[in-house]
Amino acid sequence: MTDEQSAAEPPPTLTGTRELLLGYLDYYRAALLRKLDGMPDGDLRTSRLPSGWTPLALLKHLAYVERRWFRWGFAAEQVDDVWGEQAPATQRWHVLPDESADEIRRLFLDECERSRTIVVDADLRDQAGAGGGFGASEQRPALIWILFHVLQEYARHVGQLDIVRELSDGATGE
Repeated sequence: MTDEQSAAEPPPTLTGTRELLLGYLDYYRAALLRKLDGMPDGDLRTSRLPSGWTPLALLKHLAYVERRWFRWGFAAEQVDDVWGEQAPATQRWHVLPDESADEIRRLFLDECERSRTIVVDADLRDQAGAGGGFGASEQRPALIWILFHVLQEYARHVGQLDIVRELSDGATGE
């Protein structure tokens, strides 16, 4: 399922834990992209909040959330840049002036697809591997915990983006 295809909330008849978690994760991935669609580049790069994050930086942040939790965390892949959305000097989310909105969107979509590939055959009870985001002696979370954690992060950030979008151009809704 692609982000564009999953615009509808999972059906209320869905009772499988795996399908429910993955369905809602795709739902929020798509909601994020819908809320960004149609925003001019200037608005994507302008903060409306005291904390200073921009809508485009939020998209980049969630691409790196996917990378950190699924590739580096769960699959224990050795990935070069797991905190790439943070400015080295401030640790705040940032987008470089030469990074286009399309480039950040592609990064996000690529990371989402990699995440889907990682979880497709994994059991919800499988623990995160050692050697990436978690050491061998650390308590490593199960996939079900990671999915729920990432899902709640999306829900929180998409809600924040609702407000930012309304402040930007008055758009509300899905």
